[in-house]
Amino acid sequence: MTSAVSTPAYVLDEQIGFILRQVSQRHTTIFMTMMGEDLTPTQWAALAKLHQAGPLSQNLLGRQTAMDAATIKGVVDRLTKRGLTGTSPDPDDGRRLLVALTPEGEATVARCLPRAAAISEETLKELSAAERATLLALLQKML
Repeated sequence: MTSAVSTPAYVLDEQIGFILRQVSQRHTTIFMTMMGEDLTPTQWAALAKLHQAGPLSQNLLGRQTAMDAATIKGVVDRLTKRGLTGTSPDPDDGRRLLVALTPEGEATVARCLPRAAAISEETLKELSAAERATLLALLQKML
């Protein structure tokens, strides 16, 4: 005999995780189409954060860009191999290396900043200014 208790319907298309993943996929497609420079979103995040904050330890760079240790190490290794970042000893702690933009990295960021803004604009184009502000505020609240 089956139970008469009904369970609420679970509609995948209405679930936050599913919707966020679809929006993230759309944004990644926009990013890859518009950014150029053979940069991934994670590489751009590292470059943009270094541009904004200046030299950082690899660990702190990873934390400030929401990447785990293995991911940020791979990102920094690839950017360094391309000549966009370099490392130097931390003057405050000789055991730690600081990651910084090279002149080529700074030039790349300068070229990409307008594209990055256009990517955000394209991602949010269906929303009004008020809706954009609300969405970003709500997403920040969820972090």
